Order: sequence, then structure tokens, then C-alpha cells
Amino acid sequence: MNKRNTSPGGVRRGLNMVGVGLIAVASILAGMLISSELDFSAKIEADTPTNVSQTGLFPVVQTDDDRLESPFVRVVEQVQNAVVNISARTKREELPWWHQGPNFSTSSGSGFFFREDGYVLTNNHVIEGADELMVRTSTGYEYEATLVGRDQGTDLAVLKVSPEEEITAIPFGDSKDIRVGDWAIAIGNPFPQQGLDRTVTVGVISAKGRSNLRFGRETPRYQNYIQTDASINPGNSGGPLLNLRGECIGINAAISSPTGSSVGIGFAIPVSLARAVVPDLIATGHVSRGWLGVWLNDVTEREAKRQGLEAVRGVLVDSVFSNSPAEKAGIMDGDIIIGFNDQEVENGDELRVLVSTVKSGSSVAMKVVRDGKYMNMVAQVGDRDDADALVRGGNDGVERTSWMGMSVERFSQQKADEIGAEYLEGMYVDQVQSGSPAARASIAPGTIILQVNNKVVSSIDQFNSVTGSIQNQKMRIPLIVLEPDGSIARKVIRQDRN
Repeated sequence: MNKRNTSPGGVRRGLNMVGVGLIAVASILAGMLISSELDFSAKIEADTPTNVSQTGLFPVVQTDDDRLESPFVRVVEQVQNAVVNISARTKREELPWWHQGPNFSTSSGSGFFFREDGYVLTNNHVIEGADELMVRTSTGYEYEATLVGRDQGTDLAVLKVSPEEEITAIPFGDSKDIRVGDWAIAIGNPFPQQGLDRTVTVGVISAKGRSNLRFGRETPRYQNYIQTDASINPGNSGGPLLNLRGECIGINAAISSPTGSSVGIGFAIPVSLARAVVPDLIATGHVSRGWLGVWLNDVTEREAKRQGLEAVRGVLVDSVFSNSPAEKAGIMDGDIIIGFNDQEVENGDELRVLVSTVKSGSSVAMKVVRDGKYMNMVAQVGDRDDADALVRGGNDGVERTSWMGMSVERFSQQKADEIGAEYLEGMYVDQVQSGSPAARASIAPGTIILQVNNKVVSSIDQFNSVTGSIQNQKMRIPLIVLEPDGSIARKVIRQDRN
């Protein structure tokens, strides 16, 4: 039997041969790279210079006079005059007679014309609470603006001015067509006190469908953000996010940063939401939203495997409201919704946004998985305002509100006499939806809620204010309640299901 030469000399000879081979390969590769002029840029037409210092790693276009320029130049030239500066002036509380300063506080943001007759789109948080609104265009003209309508749920607002000049409008694109990695161009007015109007920043689409983001009290309920690394700074809110065709694909809204300035994580409201909201704001000043009538839960890995899903996706139906559109469509507890209105559903936030953008009375197709079987259903979407009114008003004229699957009313002396209980200031729980977060917290009808999140609640307005300030936050919320048996108890309700 032949044996391999493992002597020191044999090893050295082997290594030397390997070294010679590696040098030869390296030489060949070096020659190939030199002959290719080290061009790592995108492929350019044969008659276009390929000088690396000109093209770099960025795309270029060739102008009529044989110059190379960024494709962003034409987009900016096409739309930048449509971007406006918005000043929102809010009256201060009454000041003492000796106060010499202005009686207004002013905040600034961005917006853009989306119609040539003077309609401007911006963020709701830019104009919320303002007593006076002014719009300044690229020419320096300033117009008093009228608030046409606003929607806190999506953080969008529409203004109207009567322009005395020719208006450039930015067309809406289709945010459904964008892909992660696509170019994105942001235009806005960062740091307005420094006069940096119509600043252009460029980046890519970093992600789609971002939700569960927290922006304090200004956190919108319906989130389906586009994430971009195009720099967005304070004052950019309300400006357009554009594609290479000069179409608006998003409305810049927020940043995520420990310092409050851009660190490459910005968020824009997809224009698909604007398409659904803007017509209602122009027509009526408020938004009409769809309603399905389900309580939802996350799909676990275990449940996905049990149902035969190829991935952990979709949303689990925890319970169905009686006589709701979902019940009429045949949706049942335990179903997993994976498709709605010809779009895939990844999670509960996405489904909530999709349902909210459908008009009441519209019939939509749904894809559902039940016990491992794929099913197609059709639901006629209801109206959320009507559904909320049923909960708030009931049939007895008593004002009610709902939260986390329970209907509550102010606990009055009359109600205390009716049930034979001691009168306390609080909220009386009238109904609890089976399977809801309230039910899972063991809150039963007849319970009197005294505190929510360590704050006293003794009226509908107070209750809505407290619960509204913590909406969409994933957290455990403490409640102090008076049980139906007369004992004081502490409950914890989990606000992590939609």
C-alpha cells in the first residue's frame, strides 16, 4: 500500500506548489480587473464614458448635450416647486396685560400640492390645534389656508389655498408597487428656523409595512409605514417621498432617533392610505372606515404548523361579533385570515389598515385557513362609525363608549340605585365581548372601573382621554375596579391585540 509523504520536506514542496498556483490565479484576476477598469457601477451604454470618478456606484443618465447626471435631478426639477412650507399658529392662553410678546405660538412643517387648484396634503400633527394656517410656496408667496379635513387615525390632513400663481402638483403613484431597495427621494423643509426650504435627500426603501411604532400622543392608530434611509429631520413632516418617476409614494411623517434628528431611520405614510383617505376628507372633512367585526390575535409558530401554513403569517380570529360582517361571511373563532381584498395579510395591524380603507357596503374577497383547509369567503364590509354608535348609544339613550372589548357608561347615582350598590365615581361595565382582552382580564359585566393606568376615570370624556393616550401601546395596563360582589380589586389588561 502506498503511503502519503508526510515528511517536512514533502510538506514544504506541497506548500510551495500551492503558493505558485495561488500567485498565478491572483495574477489572472488582477489582469481581469485592470482590463475591466475596475468598473463596479451599473451597466452603462457602450457610448457612455465609464470613468469611475464620474459614475461611482450610482445610476446616471446621459443628457442631450452628452453630460452625465443623476436621475434625481430631473425628478427634483419636475416637482420641487410643489413642495410648500406650512406655518401653524396657535393662540396661547390669556396672558397678563403687561406681557409684550406675541400671543401666538408657531410651529412649522411641510406639505405639497397634489391638485393644481390649490389642495395641499400634509400631516395631521403639523396642523393639529392650529388657529391660523399659512402656506408659503417656492416663489415666496404666502397664502392663508383653510383646513378641509384631517384624520388623526392616519395622521393625514388636507388644506386648501386660493393661489395667485401657476401651481405645480405632484401626482400620486402606487405604493403597492414599491420594493425594498428601490430609490426614494424626500423633499421638505427641515429645521424651519434655519430657512432650509425644499431640501432634497436621497436613499432607498429600507422596509415596508412597519407598524407598532410609538410617537407619544401623536401616534396614529392605522400604521403601515414605509421605512427609508433618505434623511428626514424635524420640519420634514408632510413632505413627499418620491420615486424616480416623480410620483408621490409616501408622505414623510416621523423619524426614529435617540437625538430627535435623522439617523437613517425615517417613516412615510404610504400613498395607498392617502388615496383611501383624501377623497373623504375633501367631500366631508372626515373619514368613513370599514368594519369587519372581529377580535384578533397573533398566529403562533405552533398554530401555524398545526394549520399547515408554510410560514408564521396571517392573523388568528379570537372571537367574532354577533351579527357582524365577519359572522355573516362565515368567519369563525379559530380561523386564520391570510388574505383580504386580493392582498396578503401578514399580521393584525396590516389587516386593520386594509379593512379601514374599504368603503362601507363594499364586498371583498377573503382567504381563510380553517383546520388546515384553505377557504375563500366574501364579506360585505360594514361602517365603523355605525358599529361604534351601537356600542356608545345602545337602545336606551345612555351614552356609552367601548374599549378592549367592553362597553362602559358613566356610573351614576341612578345606576347605583338600580343595582343596589354604593355610589362611587367611575365607569360601569355594561357588556363584555367573549374572548376580548377585557374578558381575558376577568372583567365581568357589573364591574365599576375606578382607575385606568393609575388615573381616575369618572366620565366618558375622561375615560376616552385616558385610554386614547395609551392606544396602540403594547403594555400591561393596571385597572382598579369595584367587583360585582363589592370588593375592590386590581386587574391587569393586556393591550397587545387588535
